[in-house]
Amino acid sequence: MNFSESVMKYKQFLIGNDQEIDQLRIDTHVESYCDWSELGGIEDVKAWFLEAQEKRALELEDISLSECRGWSLNKETGWFSHQSGEFFIIQGVRISQSNDREVGGNGWDQPILRQVGYNGGILGLLRKRINDIPYYLVEAKAEPGNPDKVQISPTLQATFSNLKMAHGGRKPLFSEFFEDTPIRNDCEILFDQWMSEDGGRLHLKKNKGMLVEVPKNMEIKIPYGFKWLTLYQIKECIKINSWVNPHVRGIISHL
Repeated sequence: MNFSESVMKYKQFLIGNDQEIDQLRIDTHVESYCDWSELGGIEDVKAWFLEAQEKRALELEDISLSECRGWSLNKETGWFSHQSGEFFIIQGVRISQSNDREVGGNGWDQPILRQVGYNGGILGLLRKRINDIPYYLVEAKAEPGNPDKVQISPTLQATFSNLKMAHGGRKPLFSEFFEDTPIRNDCEILFDQWMSEDGGRLHLKKNKGMLVEVPKNMEIKIPYGFKWLTLYQIKECIKINSWVNPHVRGIISHL
C-alpha cells in the first residue's frame, strides 16, 4: 500500500469512528508511521549529514569581546551592540520578586541578549509533494554555537537583520518563499505563528515559525547542504544526539 492509499484508508477509519477530519494531521500521522521516501532511506540521510559535518570548513576561535569587529560597548548604557544598530544587544537585567525561584526573594542580576526590535526572524520549512509523498527541505547548517558544528536546520533560519542584509552579505537562500513575495502567493501556508525563545538568556524574543507547501510542479534548485527529508526521517534524526536543531523541532511540533 502506497502513501496516498494509506492516507485514504486512515481517513476512512476516522470517518467511521466519527472523528474530526484534519487533512494535514491525517497526512502527518501517516508520514510518521514509516519511511515513505523514494529519494533515499535513513542510512542515506545519515551518510549525507556526516559528510556535511566532515566537509564544513567553519572554524571557531575564542576572542575577547573587545576584539569583535563592528561591535562595541556604549559607555552611556553599558550595553554591547553592533555598529549597524541591528542584530542583538547584550544588556543587563535585574530580577526581583523571585520567591518562586531557587535564588529566593533577593533576586539576581544577569546579562541577557535582546534582539533589536524583539522579533528575531523567520524560521521557515518548505514542504513539497514528490510523487505524492510529502518531503521537507532542511539544511545541514553550520553555526558557531553548535555542539557538533553542523545541525539539521530549517530551510530558512534568518534574523530580520539578515533578511535586510545588515551584515553586508547576500540575501538568505529561499527567503522569497517566506517573505511577502509573488512566489509565496503561489504556495500554501500551513503554519505561521510567533514562537517564543529561551527566556532565561533571550529577552522577550520571538521568532516567526512557518511551514509553507510549494506546488508539486514548482521546480526548486537544491544547493549543496540542503536535502529533502520525510517527516519520518526527521523524527528518526531527532533521536541521534544533537543532530536536529530546536527550530526544526519547534516547527514540526504542531503536526
